[in-house]
Amino acid sequence: MASHGDTGQLILIRHGQTTWSRELKHTGRTDIPLTAAGEAAAARLAADLAARQVVAAFASPLQRAVKTAELAGLTTVPAGLKIDPDLAEWDYGGYEGRTTAEIRRERTGWYLWRDGVIPGDAEYPGETIAQVAARADAVLARVRPLLARGNVALVAHGHLLRILTARWLGLEPQHGRLFRLDTGTLSILGTEHGLPVIAALNLPASG
Repeated sequence: MASHGDTGQLILIRHGQTTWSRELKHTGRTDIPLTAAGEAAAARLAADLAARQVVAAFASPLQRAVKTAELAGLTTVPAGLKIDPDLAEWDYGGYEGRTTAEIRRERTGWYLWRDGVIPGDAEYPGETIAQVAARADAVLARVRPLLARGNVALVAHGHLLRILTARWLGLEPQHGRLFRLDTGTLSILGTEHGLPVIAALNLPASG
């Protein structure tokens, strides 16, 4: 849980649209670019982020997150943009690139948050939700001390950031299912009376 000394807010940015996110395909380690619409949405976030005076920014190593961070102006924060491998998306294993509807044709009633994924090949071995949560916890452990200096931005992926939100709130990782995050939006985690809260979800760019 966030400490009483935290003064800044944690700004979560789900990367802009890709062809796979548009088509509702599970996109874990596959490194695909933003669409033109995704790039435009990322660029529109720049003014809002500049107004929030971000002191540190971290991005997933995947190009859809890095490009979003660059277009949103986060390379100019005081500490510079840093790449954090722990911000990479859930490795969906054998379900990589497939939609929920496709998976359910083979596995009736399948639900990612409850049932998890199946192993894929060497490139996509798959992760359990506990493994993803451990990465989210590691990110939070690193960024919490920075919040004493101001706002910190994380540019990453839908499911990873949903699990990170649950962990910020002191919830089990499967409760990330409750927090839908849209592409190209800002969500804000903070504290109230020393306890962790969600300050905003899915704020669209005002620019």
